[in-house]
Amino acid sequence: MTAVCLGLACTVLGGDNYSALAAQGYRWVTVNGPYACKTEQDVERITAHHTDAIELQVVQNIECYYLIPGTIVRVIKEDPARGVSEMRLGSITRSLWTYSRFLSKHPVKDTYGVIETPENSGLTPAADTAIVRAPSDNSTAGSRPNGNP
Repeated sequence: MTAVCLGLACTVLGGDNYSALAAQGYRWVTVNGPYACKTEQDVERITAHHTDAIELQVVQNIECYYLIPGTIVRVIKEDPARGVSEMRLGSITRSLWTYSRFLSKHPVKDTYGVIETPENSGLTPAADTAIVRAPSDNSTAGSRPNGNP
């Protein structure tokens, strides 16, 4: 009985952690294909007229990237009217666009059965922002990062 209660408690706590991630803008990919594009128009083009020739063209021209189910992304901006989201992936330095319907607020296991988190995917908050914190004391005030004034 104790083991069952502990198992349920762990499941509930894990669910709360995923809900907190979703509230911070994290989503999990649900599709497999070249559906992460540099522009909103490219997303519309690849999904509206998906053929092998168009897929090859957009991938060769590096206009679109493959999404893999279970990959975690961070949504930067959503356009509900068009149904698209601007997002960041851990391994790609630029933001990309995809249809919001390809992203889930609920965790999706990757091909290895693992649920990605920002920490194990390279999508840590420090990597998503360019904010540099000032030192807490004034000992280095007025100096450059290498210590020279």
